[in-house]
Amino acid sequence: MSHQPDPQGQDEHRWQPPPAQIPAGQTPPGYYFPPEPPGKTLGIVAAVLPFVGLGLIGLVLGIGARSQSAKVGYRNVPALVGIIAGAVTVVIGLIVGIAVAVVLAGVFGQCAQLGPGVHHVNGITITCG
Repeated sequence: MSHQPDPQGQDEHRWQPPPAQIPAGQTPPGYYFPPEPPGKTLGIVAAVLPFVGLGLIGLVLGIGARSQSAKVGYRNVPALVGIIAGAVTVVIGLIVGIAVAVVLAGVFGQCAQLGPGVHHVNGITITCG
């Protein structure tokens, strides 16, 4: 493919200045940017939050984002990820919380029976105050 100059003798690939500035909030002629589906950004936030220790908030935001998206027929995968990850982290948090409560209840029960001081029970040192 050979390079042909245009009829006026000028190179068709030469540098041209950028087009005039488009006012803020307007799109250039011939360009169309479709609106973002509702709940998409909220779904992304919901998908990230459970991985930074905010599972319950991620779960709630994921449900809200999925609800917004469902109204317009958009399949919001990040919102679904947020719902699942949020639910899993909430369940894990509840299990850990219950386990800690059971252990602490056992220690406090032992201290109630033994009284204040340092005690050695089955090779374990328990300090009660």
